[in-house]
Amino acid sequence: MAVEKRSRSQYKHDRNKENREKRPHAKLTYARIPVQKACFVMDAIRGKDVTTALAILQYNPRYASSVIYKLLASAAANAEFQGKDKDNLFIAECYANNGPIMKRIQPRAQGRAYRINKRMSNLSIILDER
Repeated sequence: MAVEKRSRSQYKHDRNKENREKRPHAKLTYARIPVQKACFVMDAIRGKDVTTALAILQYNPRYASSVIYKLLASAAANAEFQGKDKDNLFIAECYANNGPIMKRIQPRAQGRAYRINKRMSNLSIILDER
């Protein structure tokens, strides 16, 4: 009885295939938006259907809403590619996680320097059908 020898990457490939997200989704990494500001917009659309959420994002004055609008449109396009009807979709999950922080220095009086943190976030939207 011959045992098939498989590499570590083949095991990881099979494991990830089982655990992969089946629902239509979109992810944006390294968005130049702090997580707190992105969450204000995400909270406004969480649980809504896609057409309503797109309308909310289109008329929201925050900068993060324009970025999240594109992300949601991408997730909706992914859902249509999978053969799902856009009218039946709603936002099952949406969240913003911390990304890397760019650390900058602001010169101040008497030779001091203040630290400026330019924060990034990783945004995710997962859709589902009703």
